[in-house]
Amino acid sequence: MINQNHFKNDLNQNDDLAVNCQLHNGTFILLYADDILLLAPSVTTLEKLLHACENELCWLDMIINTKKSCCLRIGPRNHVSCANITTLSGHPLPWTSEMRYLGVYIVRSCKFKCSFEAAKRSFYRSANSIFGKIGRKQPYNLFAANASLLHYMVLKPAP
Repeated sequence: MINQNHFKNDLNQNDDLAVNCQLHNGTFILLYADDILLLAPSVTTLEKLLHACENELCWLDMIINTKKSCCLRIGPRNHVSCANITTLSGHPLPWTSEMRYLGVYIVRSCKFKCSFEAAKRSFYRSANSIFGKIGRKQPYNLFAANASLLHYMVLKPAP
């Protein structure tokens, strides 16, 4: 687990990052457990922030998993293609139209926007699984049926 205070303090004390990447002016790092979300106002600033984070993670004997990492543009120029951001080891990070962070799908658009399609699919899959087991058109109240079954099994003494 990353000591988040140590990570943030070291990034704040990094003179090169403070001058070149403007950590306190429109650039943000969101940390939760081992998930890191970098927000920057420009592509070049994002790449500088990525490299600073990589240097800090290298100091902690950690690396960024490039297979799970991606870039996403939000703003009026979100459809404009731009050069790939590369890690310090030379691996390019792909630009995507949708990304998942902490279970929330964030989509490329003019303004910040989330997609709830995956959550809806998951809900309907679960609901249909339950309905497949108990049936949709039960003529009686399921709570009453389960309460009477509980009463019969727990409270009624065995002969």
